[in-house]
Amino acid sequence: MSVPGATGRDENFVVANDGALSGKNSRGQQGIGISAAVLYSQLTSGKPAKITSRTKGSAEAEYFELIIDTDENEPEIKNSETTSWDRTHGTRIELEMEANMRARSQLLQYVKHTAVVNPHARITFKEPSMDEPQQFERAERADLPAETEEIRPHPHGVELGTVLKMLAATDSHSVSGFVQEEFTRVGRKTADNILDEFRDRHFGREAAWQPPQKHEKSDFARAVANAVSNKGADATAAFGDEVADAVCSRNRVAHHELVDIVAEVAEEVGNDHGVTFGDTVQENAVEAAWEKLTDDRTSDLYQLVDAATSTRKDDEAVNGLAERLAKRFEKGRERDRATHKELAEYVDRAADQTEEYDNATFGETARENVVMEVWNTMVTVPDEVPKVREFVDDRDAASDLLEAMKETDIIAPPTNCLSPITAELVEAGLKKEYDADFYAASTRDAEVHGGDPFIVEAGIAYGGDLAAEGQADVLRFANRVPLVYQRGACATTDVVKSIGWRNYNLDQPGGSGIPNGPAVIMVHVASTNVPFTSESKDAVANVPQIEDEIELAIREAARELKSYLNKRKSMQKRKKKQSVIANILPEMAEKLADVTQQGEPEYEDALARIMNNVLVEREVEDSVAPEEQRKGGDSEAQSASDH
Repeated sequence: MSVPGATGRDENFVVANDGALSGKNSRGQQGIGISAAVLYSQLTSGKPAKITSRTKGSAEAEYFELIIDTDENEPEIKNSETTSWDRTHGTRIELEMEANMRARSQLLQYVKHTAVVNPHARITFKEPSMDEPQQFERAERADLPAETEEIRPHPHGVELGTVLKMLAATDSHSVSGFVQEEFTRVGRKTADNILDEFRDRHFGREAAWQPPQKHEKSDFARAVANAVSNKGADATAAFGDEVADAVCSRNRVAHHELVDIVAEVAEEVGNDHGVTFGDTVQENAVEAAWEKLTDDRTSDLYQLVDAATSTRKDDEAVNGLAERLAKRFEKGRERDRATHKELAEYVDRAADQTEEYDNATFGETARENVVMEVWNTMVTVPDEVPKVREFVDDRDAASDLLEAMKETDIIAPPTNCLSPITAELVEAGLKKEYDADFYAASTRDAEVHGGDPFIVEAGIAYGGDLAAEGQADVLRFANRVPLVYQRGACATTDVVKSIGWRNYNLDQPGGSGIPNGPAVIMVHVASTNVPFTSESKDAVANVPQIEDEIELAIREAARELKSYLNKRKSMQKRKKKQSVIANILPEMAEKLADVTQQGEPEYEDALARIMNNVLVEREVEDSVAPEEQRKGGDSEAQSASDH
């Protein structure tokens, strides 16, 4: 729902992401919360929502009374007028509804926690039992957060349904244009890499075989020449020799590469000898050359299988697997093509047969290594990728495209779509709502989960007026919103429990769980797509990348707490020691004077040395004027702590 703004664009009650095609960090995403609140108010009180809105620079505010047409599920404005308002800009929404106030303490806590993670906001809270509203003031130097920028979705963070929707809506005709226009961090080079990954999945790769050895080169050239007719002896011989030279100059040759070689040589030799090697001649030459290349697949595959398996595999077992794998290629797809899945099936079938007939076992790891070794020698084909319109109704092709995007190395998405609180303002938020002795905070660098950027922040408050008995208070937030329910199902709680708090000088019965003591531990996760455990958005899901960042953020703040507690403990021991010694030394000096029948010795120097204090002495020389001498005194010793 929205109201008209001064610029002609609507002013939304809740900042909303533009569907699946963009994302930015905001408190809300779809506007369901305010819609439900208005509807509940309307159903329980029968009164409309009263809305006052004023854009910055407007002379007057706009006032609306709004209800929801439950039949059409559309907002309906019952009253509209201009009005004066003491606020320069903003939106005010008044809802009257029935409510049970038994949990008013939790409501107050929710507002307080909201004030902690929104230190830039001034919140006034009043409910029927309160004589005066409670004010949560804005923290000093806490400005309005910078406006986040919308970004296009990242290829690693979309699902198949979203991709199909985007394919249907795009104006691009080619897949290359589609991925560059509709996704962030995808340029021309990255788009080409995505298309190659797609080809591997959709068309499969072509096996590339080793060229003939030097002593076999003449036979290869002769086979190519024999496939050519009616071109003259010299041109035919030159054609065969040139093809053989080009093939033998490479480490491996796939079928489409052989086609390119033959086409290039045909043009060069044809120009030199004044003849034309047409399509039919080239096809015959390719067929003859390919037959020679694949004449001994077994020997080639033997080297690959041997390199991929352990030395414990004997030659007979390796050769058996290579021979059977060669037969799978021979009986398989044309041009020795295979997808990664098909290649894995080839290897599994060949390994099973080798185990059955040769009593040689190839385990899961060995099979995976063989697949990887062979796959890495295979070559991506240059087949033309279908147009975008062909993907819309082809779910399998769209799925291949999605997997290709996920497997391609792509730069992490930009983070200007996020709105972290910052460590300084996390401390400021805690300070203004909790009267403690110590505060620490940490803001981690942005990381990525599933293509969505996220930032984790943590803060700790300790001592002061915080309750010393019972467990520490754990505050959970996502995009500046408190998470109230399902604390036990939240990744934040799990991480807090998993940390060994005894290492940070906090009491932790049993060495695990939430620590005891006067402490508040807060964690904030900011992301364009926070992974919640359910649609109710009560708890953050257990995603390893996010859990790792939560732990690192908490530990950064906890190390500062440990340092503080160590210093405090050291100071307490120091004060106790100083108190004891300060009482003992005068008594010792007095007794020593009694025993020696002399004056009491000065013990200030000894006390300073024992306590590692700095002793400051001031002396007044004889030349100093009497008035100054009276001010300074004859001599004075002063002991001060060295810190």
